[in-house]
Amino acid sequence: MSGHSKWHNIQAKKGKADAARGKIFTKLGRELAVAAKGNPNPSTNSKLADVIAKAKAANMPNDNIERSIKKAAGEVGDKDYKELTYEGYGVGGSAVIITTLTDNNNRTAGDVRSIMSKHGGSLGMNGCVSYMFENKGVIVVERTPKLTEDEVTEYAIEAGADDVVTEDDAFEIYTSVPAFSEARKFLEEKGLNFLQAEITMIPQNKITLPEDKLETFLKMLDKLDENDDVQNVYHNVELPEEEEED
Repeated sequence: MSGHSKWHNIQAKKGKADAARGKIFTKLGRELAVAAKGNPNPSTNSKLADVIAKAKAANMPNDNIERSIKKAAGEVGDKDYKELTYEGYGVGGSAVIITTLTDNNNRTAGDVRSIMSKHGGSLGMNGCVSYMFENKGVIVVERTPKLTEDEVTEYAIEAGADDVVTEDDAFEIYTSVPAFSEARKFLEEKGLNFLQAEITMIPQNKITLPEDKLETFLKMLDKLDENDDVQNVYHNVELPEEEEED
């Protein structure tokens, strides 16, 4: 249950500016409301329970979480949000996957296409880059003096996880997508503190861009992140450490 980490990117935990944190909470709020639509009870709605865990790992206050769930029967309930995924290429042949929640397909597709083209990228057909990624559940647990590697590994095995990677300040636990919800629940019950808990797309291999192309790529990521419809952006570019841990 150990191995080389192909991916190390703990998001939304330390040093977030208020504006960036607010943007994250807005996106998570929409995700919570959509997951809660039709069944606002996390004990019987595993998808909602997973999103709640993701929100808590991002330090979203409980009041915000509860408010977002209540919206499922209100204003969000009046809108038909759809989950759409776009694939394409950034500068330097980089692979990019963008997941969205939108009530206007044409608007979102136009916005995403425009942002990518203005930064040297382009949208592609479904499947053009997704084969370069693995869909995995990732649970990142804070490393503390009281929590040993053996203990986390034992918990992970019991939870049905696929792998555990030990980092300086955290343990990364990887699961299959079907096993994610039960593994998350099991580890929560063990009292572990999550820095991240979500299903994500992990690149099988990463590429390094020259400095000028990397700067353009980072600007594209910023613009995509600023778009309210964009929920997540996955890519195969090796980012500077300070960018990964923002």
